[in-house]
Amino acid sequence: MLLSINPAHPEPRKIARAVELLERGDIIGYPTDTVYGLGCDLLNKQAIERIYQLKGMRKDKALAFICPDLSDIARYAVVENHTYRLLKRFLPGPYTFILPATREVPKYLHLKQKTVGIRVPAHPVPVALVTALGRPLISTTAAPVGDEPLVDPAEIDDRFKGLGMVLDAGGGGMVPTTVVDLSEGRVHIVRQGAGPTDELV
Repeated sequence: MLLSINPAHPEPRKIARAVELLERGDIIGYPTDTVYGLGCDLLNKQAIERIYQLKGMRKDKALAFICPDLSDIARYAVVENHTYRLLKRFLPGPYTFILPATREVPKYLHLKQKTVGIRVPAHPVPVALVTALGRPLISTTAAPVGDEPLVDPAEIDDRFKGLGMVLDAGGGGMVPTTVVDLSEGRVHIVRQGAGPTDELV
């Protein structure tokens, strides 16, 4: 189901409808400041497993946490002072930062490394979603494994059968986030994406 939404000022009743679906265990599609994402409730293990199935992803591939702001991050990731200063410079923005996970992260989301990918998008729609939900969204790029991100919300709705909703804010981007691993106390660029890296290293 496609539901058009204002990308700059998302309508509260549409956000509320999407949150109802998330709380029910559905997966939704939504815009971000980079590409469209697929997301579900952090606390719904079955929905998370369905995301892996929908995308054809291996279970050892990490999913990102979308948080509304920096204040929420420390609940799910260990953030040292120097790390916080770095995050403050680059978030909100087109980055996913990998950090050591705290005990608040459900065990079914732990990979061997016990890390978590944190994302604070500079886009009103996902921020409104996680604010209304009251906890992070588990998120991944709206793209089949190995393919380019899908930019058309209607194609996302058609390609990923069984989504509860796709919030349609117009065409999306094609370049995903830059992924930066800070979990070992140094900056390691895992994937160069939309966010510039020259000031990171």
